[in-house]
Amino acid sequence: MLGFFRRIINSRIGVIVSGVVLGVIALAFALGDVTGLSAGGVTGGTVARVGDQTISEAELTRRVQDELRGVQQRNPNVDMAQFIAAGGVESVLDRMLNGIALQEYGEDQGMVVSRALVGSELRNIPALKGPTGKFDQAIYEQVLARNRLTDAQVQSDIARETMVQFLVRPQIGASQVPQTLALPYASLLLEKRAGQVALIPATPGGPAPTDAELQAWYGRNLQRYTVPERRVIRYAQVTPDSVKARATPTDAEIAAAYGRDKARWAARETRSVSLVTVLDQAAANTLAAKVRGGASIADAARAAGLEARKLEGQDKAALTTAASAAVADALFAAPSGGVVGPVRGAIGFVVGKVDGVAQVPGKTLAEARPTIVTELTKTKTADALNSIRDAVEGAIGDNSTFAELVADQKLAAEATPPISSVGINPLDLTYRPQPFLANIVAAGFQAEEGDDPQVVQTGDDGSFALVALDRIVRAAPRPLAQVRDQVAKDFAADRARRVARTAAAKALAALNRGTALPQALSSAGAGNAKVQRLVAARSQINAGPNGPNPVLALMFSMKGGTAKMIEAPDGQGWLLVKLEQIQAGDAAKVPPVIAATRRDLGQVIGGEYAQQFTDAVKAALKVSRNADAIARVKASLAGAGGSDQ
Repeated sequence: MLGFFRRIINSRIGVIVSGVVLGVIALAFALGDVTGLSAGGVTGGTVARVGDQTISEAELTRRVQDELRGVQQRNPNVDMAQFIAAGGVESVLDRMLNGIALQEYGEDQGMVVSRALVGSELRNIPALKGPTGKFDQAIYEQVLARNRLTDAQVQSDIARETMVQFLVRPQIGASQVPQTLALPYASLLLEKRAGQVALIPATPGGPAPTDAELQAWYGRNLQRYTVPERRVIRYAQVTPDSVKARATPTDAEIAAAYGRDKARWAARETRSVSLVTVLDQAAANTLAAKVRGGASIADAARAAGLEARKLEGQDKAALTTAASAAVADALFAAPSGGVVGPVRGAIGFVVGKVDGVAQVPGKTLAEARPTIVTELTKTKTADALNSIRDAVEGAIGDNSTFAELVADQKLAAEATPPISSVGINPLDLTYRPQPFLANIVAAGFQAEEGDDPQVVQTGDDGSFALVALDRIVRAAPRPLAQVRDQVAKDFAADRARRVARTAAAKALAALNRGTALPQALSSAGAGNAKVQRLVAARSQINAGPNGPNPVLALMFSMKGGTAKMIEAPDGQGWLLVKLEQIQAGDAAKVPPVIAATRRDLGQVIGGEYAQQFTDAVKAALKVSRNADAIARVKASLAGAGGSDQ
């Protein structure tokens, strides 16, 4: 309901919420996004100062490069120029300043982030865990090396972000909004406005464009006809199918597996049981007596406020794992229908009942063979894939080339056509990339010419690919001769749009002089414009599935009795909006709207508090920025394309 308020507030708090509070999460999500901020040993000019700490040009440059890499993981089309133009450098600097300021403030108040807590946060990052599910030092060291970091830098960052969370989490958790604050916002949502909207269409027409006009239009709009940067990416897939020959178990392996696990294939007895765990022994004795007296174990458990647990088809080993050895011994010693216990379990005392006994016949080698083959094939496939991957990664570390790796591992090399970052070939719209290419293309567009090959995961079944950038086809406009028809069409559409805009501007001037809409349109040569009555509430601005309605947004930003113009969607022409009536809303008469508004504001009010707190801390510490140094960083990044030299 309060989408437009939420966006306004989020735009103010985004710096602290997304950049500071979630810093540790960002480390886990994208390992390449971690960089350190050192308090000493600064190189390069100073771009900003917080209290006694400074941020150097080199530090800001590195952080911006890391941030762009993270952005490109989600949208490969974003380049450094776009990132800078969108305010990315300033946003990164703000987050850095927020973190340093809050850390310094916390330390001034006597707050400490212990080394033990930093170590705990580091060990809990999922991306740094190995096959055992525990922190893997080797993986961590690979991350440090890949991102040119030191352990001290990473731990310093984690300590800073942890301190930030200590300070801002209480504010962000706030969600209570008083009714007096919510009332004016809720009333705004109920405000209604009425007016008229006229569409002056952009209808192509007029004489055919001359060669000179087409050439001039083409020259002014080269970007429209520019084929984006494309890359040819070489890759070699390694899949379960490609190691099938190595993963097929032999008769000897099957027989050996059968022999190692004879107990699994031998005849055995299984039991289906019901178990109830009781913490108090006296209560367990009472429950067991009830069951032996004829009550069902489920009913007796419910009467005691407990729940019986049913286990079906358990052999003794499985039951030992599920309960305990003592419980399993007692249940396997009892007959079908027998009640056992209380028996001391891992926790409390266990009362059990044997619901059924079954004899499972043994399996011969021939009968067990299909299961063993499936299991061995899965294990050998994983081993083969891991063996090849380890060999490839080791060879990459020894500076082997893509061609050498392919030859050594007897892989089948392939290459994409020149494709864009989203995997399409702009010059061949019939090209359809296979789904597995997504990660390969992403890796190819993150690489630079001359980079080492890399290994990229391509499937959940352990499939991976060896990937190398073959060449870059730089962005360039297509020759006019190739796009002449499209240029002529675009020229005609633009001419019609400009004619419609001229008429709309003339009609708008007449409207704002007090001329009635029909006369204003007629005098502007747009007497055939489509005119509609428009009545809406402010809450309808964001009601559509495609986001804010631009016409309604314009109408609710105007003064009463005025008119404005806006371009129609898809270049259809120009819209004149004349506001005639404003009816104020009164949410005091609609309590549900106030309640909904309070809920919506409650979702963002904590972030607003956190932002205000952070701003106050920065003001107290006298944060300063060096505009010249920031400009140098932006110029350097733009000139280098953001590459990390």
